[in-house]
Amino acid sequence: MEKLIFFGLVIPIFLFVLYLGGTAIMTGFSAKEANRKIKDEEEDNISPDQLDDDQSLSNQLEKLNKLKESGVLTEEEFEKAKNKLLNN
Repeated sequence: MEKLIFFGLVIPIFLFVLYLGGTAIMTGFSAKEANRKIKDEEEDNISPDQLDDDQSLSNQLEKLNKLKESGVLTEEEFEKAKNKLLNN
């Protein structure tokens, strides 16, 4: 009688719990894949202007730093010029 209870109740409940766990895991995988696709699309939509602005800003900061290191600019002048570039 105990085996009948075991096979009749415990095994189906155990299988149902496995089913729920597998479903949750697969939902997580599909959500992760969807997020990955959205992220890839956003990265593809970056305009060349944004990249050029970032590159030109870094180039200008490098030039300012070289001028400061060579003694052409004082520390105050460098900070003012750097803040002006970063705030625009």
